[in-house]
Amino acid sequence: MKITTIGLGYIGLPTSLMFAKHGADVVGVDISKQTVNSLNSGNVPIEEPGLGAYLNEALLARKFKASLTPEAGDVFIIAVPTPNVADEFGCDLTYVKQAVNGILPLLEQGNIVIIESTISPRTTEDVIKPLIEKEGFQVGEDIFLVHCPERVLPGNILYELVYNNRIIGGVTEECTEKGKEVYRTFVKGELLGTAANVAELSKLMENTYRDVNIALANELVQIGAKLDIDALSVIEMANKHPRVNLHQPGPGVGGHCLAVDPYFIAAEAPEESQLIRKAREINRHMPDFVVQKVLAIMARNQGQTITVLGLAYKGNVDDIRESPAIQIVDKLKATTDYQIRTFDPFVASSSSASSLEEALDESDLALVLTDHNLFKEIPQEIISDMRNSILFDTKNCVKETSGFKKSYNLGNISIFK
Repeated sequence: MKITTIGLGYIGLPTSLMFAKHGADVVGVDISKQTVNSLNSGNVPIEEPGLGAYLNEALLARKFKASLTPEAGDVFIIAVPTPNVADEFGCDLTYVKQAVNGILPLLEQGNIVIIESTISPRTTEDVIKPLIEKEGFQVGEDIFLVHCPERVLPGNILYELVYNNRIIGGVTEECTEKGKEVYRTFVKGELLGTAANVAELSKLMENTYRDVNIALANELVQIGAKLDIDALSVIEMANKHPRVNLHQPGPGVGGHCLAVDPYFIAAEAPEESQLIRKAREINRHMPDFVVQKVLAIMARNQGQTITVLGLAYKGNVDDIRESPAIQIVDKLKATTDYQIRTFDPFVASSSSASSLEEALDESDLALVLTDHNLFKEIPQEIISDMRNSILFDTKNCVKETSGFKKSYNLGNISIFK
């Protein structure tokens, strides 16, 4: 089986290498010449455990190559970004359409076209299917069109690609069966056959569910701050109930999925998605809440330097897409005269300090915005070098806080109403 993958980012590259590891001949296509050259030289451009080994194994076996142009094959996988439409909340299908149009001249009878990119409901049938049929093919008979959304967690992608259940959403039942044949190559989880439109909305609702529940926790933080009640303790106690599972709050919601996908639903059904849109509003404004509390802490302690620990949107990855940490840093720089230092061991290119020691030396405030393992235990000798050893841990990840003169989190921040 020969597979051509369009898009070699956080999903397209691991997916390509997983197919290559299991015997498929894979051509990975990307518009970035730097990415293509890097991959063909054996260097992965993203931080993901085990991915480098998979790449070098595939190159050695001649099962994978990166290219700027697509090639004919048996299966075409579209894994390109789908950002929000500029200044709007809908799904920008520009890259998806470009990718589909790019493979149309290569399509042959019997080919399978799989859309892994996250897309708005009904996109597969209403947008992509007409593009293919305009070329004279009959979808479901000549070409088999499927939406198979990814459902993996950065930092654990290679494991979850294999063991997570996989939604296989075909435009027809035959399309669904053809999609299952492809993913049986390596998936050990259940292959869940359904309609393409159900697959599209299911993927969006998986992330919307989490976004809405995080918004509830973040709203609780603001209620706790208003009423002088520890929100984190409230969550701990409430979750002792056998049927309650409140999510954890944070400085906002980042990543390509949770911060983006709910808008794809809201754009298609704005009047029917009141809760979804309100949850997005709460999470979108959480960085403003954090900045407000940071300014209050600094003013009370007459500080001068803020050290931001973590720029990625989640722990132990280098992904800064939609990261609330980046938003908070930008807001602090734009609205204050404080010295702002940044340190993220996974995002060195955006860090102003090269080490935790350098970042905290003579600093007044350690502002934890990402729960990297490195930040869970900050050595006392590093804390001692701070001018004002104050901690504001928005991820509640620092295990030992007794070394700090003052320690705040999203539970006890009510002192700064």
